[in-house]
Amino acid sequence: MISKKTKYAINALVFLAKREGQGPIVISEIAEKEHIPRKFLESILLNLKKAGILASKKGKGGGYYLLQDPDEINLADVMRLFDGPIAFLPCVTYKYYERCEECKDEETCGIRDVFFEVKKKTVELLKQASLSEIIKRENRLISLL
Repeated sequence: MISKKTKYAINALVFLAKREGQGPIVISEIAEKEHIPRKFLESILLNLKKAGILASKKGKGGGYYLLQDPDEINLADVMRLFDGPIAFLPCVTYKYYERCEECKDEETCGIRDVFFEVKKKTVELLKQASLSEIIKRENRLISLL
């Protein structure tokens, strides 16, 4: 399961993507509309800002806004930022590789092969899930009601 921090980050990013072009949005509005504790949200938004996904403006008319296009921000990047590697085993991760202690031979390990395939498909789907794609899916689901 993804962490609450990651879930809140995704919710905040989708909220900002829906309001793109309307100027910076204050933390209190995001927190209220998305039901995210304000202090927790502050920490999340700062992490997203440090990662270059968001920017902020201080003072009157200030708040947070997307620094990247909603088509460029995907779930894989957000999940890695907050939760680390997207894999069930350390031997199949891209940036966080570690050899499994009990492994006799990675080249012929059937377990590793299965989990490598799972990770590959998962990352592929998460990379395709941009903020724009999430909003399109939401709109499609709403139209089906």
